[in-house]
Amino acid sequence: MKLIYNVKDRPSAGKVIVFALQQLLAIMAATIAVPAIVQNGMSQTAALFGAGVGTIVYLLFTKFRSPVFLGSSFAFIGSMAAAFAGAASAAAGYLGLIIGAVFAGLVYVIIAIVVKFAGVKWINKIMPAVVIGPTVAIIGLSLANTAIKQVLDYATFDDGAGAFIMTPHAWVSLVCALVTFAVIVICSVYGKKMMKMIPFIIGILAGYAVATVFTLIGNATGNDALKVINFALFENIKWIPDFTFVTAFEGFGDITGSYIATLAVAYVPVAFVVFAEHIADHKNLSSIIEHDLTEDPGLHRTLLGDGVGSIAGAIFGGCPNTTYGESVGCVAISGNASVITILITAFMAIGISFFGPFSTFLATIPNPVMGGACVTLYGFIAVSGLKMIQKADLGDNRNLFTVSVILIAGVGMMALQIGKIKLTAVACALILGILTNLILSRKKDKSVPETTETTETTETTAEPTEETVEQ
Repeated sequence: MKLIYNVKDRPSAGKVIVFALQQLLAIMAATIAVPAIVQNGMSQTAALFGAGVGTIVYLLFTKFRSPVFLGSSFAFIGSMAAAFAGAASAAAGYLGLIIGAVFAGLVYVIIAIVVKFAGVKWINKIMPAVVIGPTVAIIGLSLANTAIKQVLDYATFDDGAGAFIMTPHAWVSLVCALVTFAVIVICSVYGKKMMKMIPFIIGILAGYAVATVFTLIGNATGNDALKVINFALFENIKWIPDFTFVTAFEGFGDITGSYIATLAVAYVPVAFVVFAEHIADHKNLSSIIEHDLTEDPGLHRTLLGDGVGSIAGAIFGGCPNTTYGESVGCVAISGNASVITILITAFMAIGISFFGPFSTFLATIPNPVMGGACVTLYGFIAVSGLKMIQKADLGDNRNLFTVSVILIAGVGMMALQIGKIKLTAVACALILGILTNLILSRKKDKSVPETTETTETTETTAEPTEETVEQ
């Protein structure tokens, strides 16, 4: 899709605010879901504040050249749970979240230093398009189940039948999701001007309106199957986030050497996994904006921004941050890559964390409505990855097997739990793809005649032979 606004473009103030709200809606559900899953009293609004701060840090490190939002990382959920499980007190657990994020951030800093001096050619060699492309596709496909569960909220999955059991409540959810999906698609394809650029806002508002009608009818008739929105959340509006560092101050006396070692083991390996996903996200974003971010502003800068941004996110909200595929998908579908939009989104995330009514409103957006939007977002991520391998020669078995192992391992959800470390399906698929590509590329290198190297290093070369062209 052709971009309407490039990275350095500046839409009018009114448009920027609307675009930023759309970005916020795209990343909102996932950002606040992480603290909700980890529990232990973690604040969702604090996580949103931390995501905003982390994104600003990232933009500063990348010289405002990479238009992507950083949100709470799902990869560190197990690490965060381990921080609480091994803590001597609740306060120590909160301090452990910050210490763990520092460990993860240091991994990024070290890799960034290596990249700064060694360059990115070695990364391009071990992760070419036939590795990165299907990996990006798997990132989208791995989220497919999450989106469908949101769409079919209140439905129960029957393992024996291999299908969701539809109830009246589930049918209502499905209708809300389909309305959201349909409006987003229609606006994206047939919309004019602004309508085409803010399909998510229009779609989510349409789905919310339908859900409101169902809920009001359900409240009036006492029919629980029609109640989709939990308006009771407005009865307990909280204005001030519970920041992680406030509670963490009380936990210094409970920190031991063994606990710090536990945190290192829980966080450091996961950081290497997220590093691989970091590359995949930035390769995907690079293809969308048609500018290689690993070269300019440079992978070392994106890594530093991501790593330090993760630490900032944990200090305020407890959750390490990472670049969001939802944000990348939003950029691609809306055609708006203006980095100013991301900056305003970050400030907006910080601001609404203190504005109880609005953050509560966002929390009341029902799962099926967000699910309808996520079907388009996650699907676009998957398709973006497949587009990366369009120019690859899949008639060459070396490429074919590399792509195949990634897709099968990823779609098959080959996630591994090794001690306290969990390798996600995306990570396992990527590792298998890298190994397959390296092994087969080594065989390819051995088959290349010595004249190829000579041709590359000679200043004046003859016309290539037919054999050389084929290679």
